[in-house]
Amino acid sequence: MAGTASRGGTPAWRGGFGRLWTAAVVSRFGDALRTSALPLLAVRLTDEPLVVASVTACGYLPWLLFGLFGGAVADRVDQRRAMWLVDTARGLLVAGFALAVGLGYASVPLLIALAFSLTALQTLFDNASTALLPSLVDAEALGSANARLMTGQQLAGGLLAGPFVPLLLAAGAFMPFAADAGTYLLAAALVASLRIRPPQREPRPAGSTLRTEIGEGLRTLWRDRVLRAVCVATLLCNIGMGALIATLALHVTRWLHAGDTGYAAAMTAYAAGSLAGGLVAQRIARRTGRVRALLLGGTLQTGALLLIGAVRHVPALMAGMLLLGAMNMVWNVNQVTLMQQRSPESMVGRIASAFRTSSTSGAPLGAFLGGAVAGLYGLNAPALLAAGLFASAVIALIPAREPGIPVAARADSVSTARPAP
Repeated sequence: MAGTASRGGTPAWRGGFGRLWTAAVVSRFGDALRTSALPLLAVRLTDEPLVVASVTACGYLPWLLFGLFGGAVADRVDQRRAMWLVDTARGLLVAGFALAVGLGYASVPLLIALAFSLTALQTLFDNASTALLPSLVDAEALGSANARLMTGQQLAGGLLAGPFVPLLLAAGAFMPFAADAGTYLLAAALVASLRIRPPQREPRPAGSTLRTEIGEGLRTLWRDRVLRAVCVATLLCNIGMGALIATLALHVTRWLHAGDTGYAAAMTAYAAGSLAGGLVAQRIARRTGRVRALLLGGTLQTGALLLIGAVRHVPALMAGMLLLGAMNMVWNVNQVTLMQQRSPESMVGRIASAFRTSSTSGAPLGAFLGGAVAGLYGLNAPALLAAGLFASAVIALIPAREPGIPVAARADSVSTARPAP
């Protein structure tokens, strides 16, 4: 049963959406504390760069292994229950890890196991969360709801959590992890308190398996011209972002000679741009339509990356990162909303998992390409490579820009398909 949207297609804060928003923001705050503290703890335990990097790599691996599986499970189960059970499990895992750190039993294998386990659980949680939102807000409020969720998470994780990490570490190496465990458990309680009806699903055919259901979701995604184009474009963008992020510290500190302060300033500009983008994402979509909002966002991001890679001045870097962050938020809000609106209700989890799995596979590939290109052509080359990939993403979106493209699932008489934007 959907929630009530107020005038103008904005979600009502009272009731389910407000609690879901609070749970998402609180959880992201805790995640930011943990992800900032985990590499610092790894550096205390080992001097081997490859070993330290393996902790981060294990945060990607479960998406490649279980991403599609998590989407299929999310479409089978009560998404609200799955979310609070997963958050409870994650809270207990991190609490146990905090206890081990506090007692002096921290080790690199334990860090790797924690990173892998949390991300494996996240494959179910994130897909269930994407599928749950249309049950809490009206269809016309989905764009505003996604914008508010992403903006709140960016504010909590990108700006507010950072200053707390040194303070918590000063109190003890276990403190960021203990705080993260608390945020997971609080988020679980908030999600468990939601009062919504479980989704009405048609009975599964006899002999249906997770493998066949994953295949159905992938085929539905591929048949929809808009979703197919957006998925390909998102993959290209994530390869570009992976190339940029993997080499950004070298770009700032060695190519621009701006030092650690310049790097921190660049990341702050990106976070500030993301907040601004969250405020305007829905307004842009209302004026242009969601596909054209993606085209605009991709085009402006291409220009921002060209500015970052071609102009050897810190103000250009700051301006480019600000614009990149703003248009990245515009892209994310409209991409997720478009996917929710065009997916059959029974397949939102599987289609969301296809998007996320492709995104995750693009990031490590981009990181490898960025490192190789930087070594061959210069430290600014990854930014220019990213610009080329973003331009390719814009071209990939052009076939989807025509209005009135039918939803592929509706053409197959799937009664649960949502209206096309």
